[in-house]
Amino acid sequence: MKAIILAAGEGSRMRPLTYTRPKVMLPIANKPILEHLILETREAGITDFILVVGYHDEQVRSYFSNGHRWSVNISYSNQRRQLGTADAVRMVEGMIDGNFLMMNGDIIVDRKDISALASAIQTTISVIKVKDHTGLGMIELQQDRVVKIHEKVENPPTDLANTGLYFFTPDIFSAIKKTPTSPRGEYEITSSLQIMIDEGREVSCHKIGHWLDLSYPWHILSANETLLSGLTSENNGNVENNVTLNGKVSIGARSNVRSGAYIEGPVLIGEDCEIGPNCYIRPFTSIGDHCHVGAAVEIKNSVIMNGAKVPHLNYVGDSIIGEGCNLGAGTKIANLRFDEKEVTIGEYNTGRRKFGAVLGDSVKTGINVSINTGTLIGNNTFIGPGAIVGGIINPESKVF
Repeated sequence: MKAIILAAGEGSRMRPLTYTRPKVMLPIANKPILEHLILETREAGITDFILVVGYHDEQVRSYFSNGHRWSVNISYSNQRRQLGTADAVRMVEGMIDGNFLMMNGDIIVDRKDISALASAIQTTISVIKVKDHTGLGMIELQQDRVVKIHEKVENPPTDLANTGLYFFTPDIFSAIKKTPTSPRGEYEITSSLQIMIDEGREVSCHKIGHWLDLSYPWHILSANETLLSGLTSENNGNVENNVTLNGKVSIGARSNVRSGAYIEGPVLIGEDCEIGPNCYIRPFTSIGDHCHVGAAVEIKNSVIMNGAKVPHLNYVGDSIIGEGCNLGAGTKIANLRFDEKEVTIGEYNTGRRKFGAVLGDSVKTGINVSINTGTLIGNNTFIGPGAIVGGIINPESKVF
């Protein structure tokens, strides 16, 4: 059986992080979202993949190549225009022989659920019970049969969300041929499924137990917390005397942890990093490869991407720092409102009482910069010394 993974979209709701990479390549616990999905699928016994790529496809192809590094086989289909999920599946019809799995590339699910779904015998949608249905497709059932798919409606008659994980028989291709464009101007696989249902063909439902939905930047922090909860301690670097490692801490090859560093796990540190001296790294922090965390720096519950530097007298709390960022001495990121209410970004409520900032790639700050809660800063932005910034800042900006 083959697994088709949809990895062509930009993921505009993840901006500024997706200005420079496809959403599926965003790192969670130091691995791209797509890598987590491929590994879980492999452990479910499926080793043949077709990745439907498009936006910045060169990054996906370069990273995964033919898949042999992961002991899987990967082929590619290029969706040059992102015309919807049904269009993406239509493109791989000639590469499919028999039943197959299809999954959105921006989700993380468990191998047990994938394995159970792969044993289905008819078209099946995977669902999970949710409290908040905002922005989700909801599935209405009669017994275990799907009767209606409600796409992003205000008051759906169900609490079962579509997880973006499907089992398809070749019948899906005939329904795709009949699928009209949606109000968004795309060919949606859920519309194809509704056509099958309306024609009297049975579509089943499979309830899964684990699902990480990654729609907005703050979801990266939640997913990172979940994945780091299962971290195993490992030290492949060099840890000097007078370093405290408390809890589960994983240190990558050739990384140096200097004297006076206090690291409270779970914390994941990549390869070729310089950590310390005299810094405090708090739980649920992921630090990528080639990073520098220096003296008198405190980092809490954050994702620090490859090549970022947080070198002097900085505080980073509940934030995401993009690749190649450099924080000037004394730069601080606030993560708690004065009224202690949940942090909002524009019209969106993050649902998090503590949330700092999201910095795109190659953002540079001068000394003593203050960044307010819920700030989004576009890539290649320069923020001058002493500036106080908040809100949404476009890429390539200069703030003084």
